[in-house]
Amino acid sequence: MIDLKALRDDPDRFRRGIARKRASVDIEALLAVDDQLRAAQTQLQGLVAEKNQLNKSIGQLMGRLKKASDEEKAEILAEKERLQARPTEIKAAEAELTDTVRDLEAKREALWLEVPQPPDDDVPDGASADDNVELSRWSPDGFDLGQPFADQRGFAPKTHLELGEALGLFDFARGTKIAGSRSYVMTGQGMRLYQAVLRLAFDTMIDEHGFTPLSAADLVRHELMVGTGFFPHGRDQVYDIANPTGEYGLALTGTGEVGLMGYHQGEVLDESELPKRYVTVSTCFRREAGAAGKDTAGLYRVHQFDKVEQVVICKADEAESRDWHRKMIGYVEGLLRRLELPYRLLQCCSGDLGPKNADMVDIECWMPGRGEDGPDGRPTGAFGETHSASRLYDYQCRRLNIRYKAADTGKNAVAHSLNNTVAANPRLLIPLLEIHQQSDGSIALPEALRPYMGGRERLQAE
Repeated sequence: MIDLKALRDDPDRFRRGIARKRASVDIEALLAVDDQLRAAQTQLQGLVAEKNQLNKSIGQLMGRLKKASDEEKAEILAEKERLQARPTEIKAAEAELTDTVRDLEAKREALWLEVPQPPDDDVPDGASADDNVELSRWSPDGFDLGQPFADQRGFAPKTHLELGEALGLFDFARGTKIAGSRSYVMTGQGMRLYQAVLRLAFDTMIDEHGFTPLSAADLVRHELMVGTGFFPHGRDQVYDIANPTGEYGLALTGTGEVGLMGYHQGEVLDESELPKRYVTVSTCFRREAGAAGKDTAGLYRVHQFDKVEQVVICKADEAESRDWHRKMIGYVEGLLRRLELPYRLLQCCSGDLGPKNADMVDIECWMPGRGEDGPDGRPTGAFGETHSASRLYDYQCRRLNIRYKAADTGKNAVAHSLNNTVAANPRLLIPLLEIHQQSDGSIALPEALRPYMGGRERLQAE
């Protein structure tokens, strides 16, 4: 949620932000409703003040009555009668204004929630992910992203589907039988590898980077989905499972970010407590509405998955937010390098940020089994998104009312927040299996994963 005072002071900044994000929001309607609401609130406050003053005025009249002459008493009693009739008039006007204020507050909030966070000035303009800009790329020793996989390894790569079937790592047929399309069951060493990646990511964030581990609810109140910016935008991607139109609605989350951010909802922290650094591993659910025909086979786009997520809540300082953004991306880069996975950083353009982000950097891993088919009918390889690092400033914390008492002023300030995927499975298994496949069909395990795999160095048919 944007700062409404900032909108009143500089509406053109938000108009530009809306245009850059290719969004459609009626700023003029919001400002008009805001003016009407503030006027009605002022009138209501005036009536309350008048009601309070009436009691004082009547008391003063009664004091004058004791010393008044007969002629003055008649005037005072007439004035008293007039004043005593006024509360009835005020009550009716107050009830009408209260209804007006309530209706206008609801209208203003509905319009207010639609206003996106303006992109930072240094975010490149663009309409969609096609306009994102590559920042950098990395690959492990012995792997060249500029050369075909087969030329480097001496054999044509199999897709993760072929590898998983041959090694018995997952079962799509039974997954679909259990839960419908885009479902799967990790089996045997596949399930062990699945958990190993999550445990490595989780432990690394705690032991090496000092994050506090928390559990995060998968089932949350609608209030929290609004607070984190997943309602009203993105509601079509959410499994809304209880009272979808009622007061106490519940929804399944698509990221641990929701539960982590809700942990301090409505609280005033002390500046000395910041930054708050949290990490969780949670089961996530996404409907993938509108994704028909896209990555329908395999582990890339599924309805249920598990994710290690990092969240930072820090002071309301742009430089500090930017610094944390870089650090959080760096943590993921370190993990991917330990997993020996080629990747690239993509600066998301203004049209690909979504409503809540001031800036976002995607991390994509190289997947030999993706991309267009070559002359041999086999995929030629392509990058696929595995992580997104978001900088939100006060957007979420304002919605969630997360504040802190500033040390220098003693006043409450709205905090900043950031989030980034650390590891999401099963998607991260795709590059892991495809990059580390061997000519005999086995999978060489990176050294960092071996302690979590009982010391095993390879996955092979058993």
